[in-house]
Amino acid sequence: MRNSPADLPAAQFRAIGHDLVDEIAAFLETLESRPVAPDKAPRELRSLIGGGQLPVPAHGADPAQIVAEATKLLVSNSTFNGHPRFFGYITSSASPIGALADLLAAAVNPNCGAAALAPLATEIELQTVRWIAELIGYSPKCGGLLVSGGNMANMVCLNAALRAQADWDVRSGGIAAGARLAVYASSEVHTWLQKGADLAGLGTDALHSIPVGASLSMDVAALERRIAEDRAAGWRPAVVVGTAGSVSTGAIDPLPEIAALCAREGLWFHVDGAYGAPTAVLDDAPTALRAIALADSVAVDPHKWLYVPLEAGCVLVRDREKLHAAFSFHPPYYRFDGSADDPPTNFHELGPQNSRGFRALKVWMTIRQVGREGYVKMIGEDIALARELYRMAGAHEDLEALTQALSITTFRYVPRDVRSRLAESSTEDYLNELNTALLAKLQREGQVYLSNAIVGTRFALRACIVNFRTSSEDIRALVEAADRSGRALDREMRGSTPLPAVR
Repeated sequence: MRNSPADLPAAQFRAIGHDLVDEIAAFLETLESRPVAPDKAPRELRSLIGGGQLPVPAHGADPAQIVAEATKLLVSNSTFNGHPRFFGYITSSASPIGALADLLAAAVNPNCGAAALAPLATEIELQTVRWIAELIGYSPKCGGLLVSGGNMANMVCLNAALRAQADWDVRSGGIAAGARLAVYASSEVHTWLQKGADLAGLGTDALHSIPVGASLSMDVAALERRIAEDRAAGWRPAVVVGTAGSVSTGAIDPLPEIAALCAREGLWFHVDGAYGAPTAVLDDAPTALRAIALADSVAVDPHKWLYVPLEAGCVLVRDREKLHAAFSFHPPYYRFDGSADDPPTNFHELGPQNSRGFRALKVWMTIRQVGREGYVKMIGEDIALARELYRMAGAHEDLEALTQALSITTFRYVPRDVRSRLAESSTEDYLNELNTALLAKLQREGQVYLSNAIVGTRFALRACIVNFRTSSEDIRALVEAADRSGRALDREMRGSTPLPAVR
């Protein structure tokens, strides 16, 4: 056997691995006592690894020392989305079994681009796709695959939709070789759509934004009018994107009405369910989510609300052949045909990647550990905690509850002495400035971690709960932190000066 500098003898691997697992277990055990995020500038972090100026090492180093150093650096200088007081972006606490799955997947290292290179891994991924579809009420006979996350899952679905809706050969002639295709989505849609239109060669001018109503969900009457206007103007309406849980507020578009309109108009109906689709597993799920079953394609993010480690997004397309037609190539150096009576699934024919890691293993193992009942329990608890936050903010003298949907609550700090003047523009300007500063202060302090939303013209503090470690105690701590820091900032920014003078 070669003496390779990249290899580790079994005994050494075992010793280093055991030490690492002990360190990770200790990290998880003490997670809630740590700051949610480090209060360090980029240059401080850079200095920890040599200031960004170190050359490539000329000689290798001791692997045990490297692993120990990397562990210490990461657990001391990371933003922890698994922390019970991380309420920021839609990245869930990751299942520990998912972390073990990633270790196993990396060790075996199957290339999930072709069944011949990943025979059992391919079958596990197919089963995982079926399970995700079943959990959200979608057809388990659909086509699909695991990708890096919501952006890519939605983009893959968009690509399949555009190919299916075009009546010309897009592969040879390009997207501009035929009619101008139009894609519709609400003004609250995630920015994946702009990136997807750009990468597909469609152009962002082809994205036609539909206004939202008071609930921040799409106005279907406005959608119908815009489709008719576009046809008259020479566009070819092609795809409507319905959002099942917007990233800002958790708003759900009227999916049943959109599905019916798409059926009448011959349009592809895509649902961006990256965040909210798993809520469909609940018995009391919002009625609109039942229409996920009617979609031509759906994107779901297991690393959002199925509690698996990054990265994991899932593509679901009702007609598997539409996905195959969009991505299948057969170069002469790929001979992965298999037998005619039992053909294999080669995922390189269903998505943009050829070489693919075994992302499905962590999803498969987590679903097996948790089960449907476990997801009903955890997702339901997350939603209940978000509602509890909304109630607490609404009852607080210095907080204003703004929106609540799924597991997202938005609110803001409003000093009680200015509540009677909310209609004045100078007051709103000041509150936006105050809450912008408050968000930065809370993130810097590291006791809780929030993000923001814009609700109308109001800058809001946004809390999203997709975390099986979060409890009512953490919600109370969030309210107390917002109140304490908001009061301190307001004193600093206003002092004893009456509000109009601050402008």
